[in-house]
Amino acid sequence: MRRLFWLAMGITIGALVVRRLSRAAEKMTPTGIAGSIAEGLRDLADAIGDFGADIRAAAAEREAELRAGTGLDAPLPTGDQVQLPGRHTGQSA
Repeated sequence: MRRLFWLAMGITIGALVVRRLSRAAEKMTPTGIAGSIAEGLRDLADAIGDFGADIRAAAAEREAELRAGTGLDAPLPTGDQVQLPGRHTGQSA
């Protein structure tokens, strides 16, 4: 009975080792390496896209702050509200 236990234990450990080694060997093949590179590039593209979205959001927020601070979003004055330099309204020469 004891020998049967150790035999089963050896077979189980051997099977696990063979499976791990075959996975590692598969990762070292050209197909496995290409898959790893492709996955890495996808992750990089996602990170760059997220970074770009964060930059655009921050730029839009800052632009809104600047427009509010400088009054660029204020309505344009009408023609009678505009005072041009060198012209005096209501006076005749």
